Amino acid sequence: MKRPAIAALTCLIAFAAVLPIQAQQMTDDADHSPYLLAVDEYVPAPGQFVNDLPVWEPGDDAARMAAKCTEAIAGDYADQDHSMITLGGYGGYVTFHFDHSIANISGQRDFYILGNAIQSAMFPDILGGSSEPGIIMVSKDENHNGVPDDPWYEISGSADVDSVGKVDYAYSITYRRNPMKEIPWTDNRGESGVIKRMDAFQHTQEYYPGWLDDNLTFSGTRLPQNAWYFEQGKYKKQWVLLFLRYGYADNLPNSDEEGCSIDISWAVDENRQPKNLDFIDFIRIYNGMNQTVPQLGETSTEVAGAHDLHLEASLDAIRTATAIVSPVQSAQQSALYNLQGQRVSRAYRGICIKNGKQFVNK
Repeated sequence: MKRPAIAALTCLIAFAAVLPIQAQQMTDDADHSPYLLAVDEYVPAPGQFVNDLPVWEPGDDAARMAAKCTEAIAGDYADQDHSMITLGGYGGYVTFHFDHSIANISGQRDFYILGNAIQSAMFPDILGGSSEPGIIMVSKDENHNGVPDDPWYEISGSADVDSVGKVDYAYSITYRRNPMKEIPWTDNRGESGVIKRMDAFQHTQEYYPGWLDDNLTFSGTRLPQNAWYFEQGKYKKQWVLLFLRYGYADNLPNSDEEGCSIDISWAVDENRQPKNLDFIDFIRIYNGMNQTVPQLGETSTEVAGAHDLHLEASLDAIRTATAIVSPVQSAQQSALYNLQGQRVSRAYRGICIKNGKQFVNK
């Protein structure tokens, strides 16, 4: 899929230096889609599905892998070729955008993330199954260059209030290449471990991303363990990854629309203070779990798509915001002129011109 150029509306560029910009952007298409348009960045951590979802082939670089992700998760979920991508172990991420800015509509959740989490069938009374929560970041294209290089803000999910003291907000991990073997990692907490090979699941490809350099490092928020072993009787035994209440990707089943939906108002800055964003242009999802489960391997977030929950409201908000008149224009329109077209500082007795119309000042 070819990414269409994102055109910043002319009035925004012209007055960016003098006006607090609220309006954002949308493509020039006559019709807009609620669905994810294109992937900008794909930087997975090592994992058992890496180089397979999507498939990496020798010669594929970062741009080609981002394009393969676009082919897999962009557009309508009902498309026959729609698939999903893996983010690998802790920190692996994907960044994507839509064909328009998503507006922060008061009192509503604003966008939805599609994953592959499911409820445990063996323990249906336990709120869990295959939850692999990814942390969500949002960014507004403040410099209007169509590139995700502006400040990022984290969506504050339920762990911030349900697991106080257990969330690590300054976590960092580094992975090392180890071709066709377990991938070693070390973190900034003095811990070390490996991404285990799960050849029993026929994952026989290399686990380290083929197009990325050695010493792959990720930093961010680490969520607490959510995998617990449940046993009932002789045959009812299973590892269950418990659901978090809200605010993450690939955390709750896709059928739980509210649970998979995100309110832009949940965005916080680096001090965990609310960031009142009116629009967002880019979404980034990274795996928030450094966790290995026996028989299952590493907990790895998967992403299968995203959509704007209120497309028309977003487009209307953009149109409204881009109708702002610049201070320069306002000053020109309110200025007074004499009949010779010369600007005057105040009205004088006689015929004056204002807003292009003549009037008699007595």
